[in-house]
Amino acid sequence: MTEAELVRRLKEKDPAAWHQLVEQHQLLVYNVCKGFLHNAHDAEDLSQDIFIEVFNNAHKFRGDAKISTWLYRIAVNRSLNFMRNSNKRRFWKEIDALFGVSASQKTTAFVPSVETAPMETTEQRSLLDKAISQLPENQRIAFTLNKIEELSYAEVAEIMALSLSAIESLIHRARQNLRKKLKNYYK
Repeated sequence: MTEAELVRRLKEKDPAAWHQLVEQHQLLVYNVCKGFLHNAHDAEDLSQDIFIEVFNNAHKFRGDAKISTWLYRIAVNRSLNFMRNSNKRRFWKEIDALFGVSASQKTTAFVPSVETAPMETTEQRSLLDKAISQLPENQRIAFTLNKIEELSYAEVAEIMALSLSAIESLIHRARQNLRKKLKNYYK
C-alpha cells in the first residue's frame, strides 16, 4: 500500500490501515519516546497513546510531510509533555528507590554513534543520559534526533520546523555544553 493510500484509509478509520501504520512505525515511535524518557515502561505506554492519537486524528494530517515525520513530531512533543509532568517522573524515581533499582541497573535508550563510541559502561551511559537531559530543550531535541535517532540535519529541521542553520547551531551548542558537563569525568 502506498503512503497516499495509507493516509486515505487512515482518514477513513480503516483498522487494517492503522495496524499497518503501527507495524511499520512502532519501533520508530518507541525509540523516540525512550530516547527522551529513558524508561522502557513509560516509552511503551506513551507509544500506545501516540498511535491511538494518530488513529483518532488522522483527518488532521495535511500530507505536507511524510507520515514518519508527522509521527516524529507527535512523539517528540508528547515525550516533552510527559517529561514536564514532574509528578509522574518523581513517582517512578520513588518506586525505583523503594525497590533499590539504581540508575546503572536500568536499561537506557543509548544507541552508540561515532561521537559516543568510547562510552561502553552502564555508568558512562547513565552519565551521558543525565548530561543530555540537562541540555536546553531545543538542544536536547536536536541532539537526540540527530545523534541518537541518527536522523539527518534536514530531517531534524523538518521535524522541529526550524531552518537547517538553526539545527546546525543547536547541535553545535549541544556538543559544547556536553563537553563542559562531561569534562571533569574524562580528566
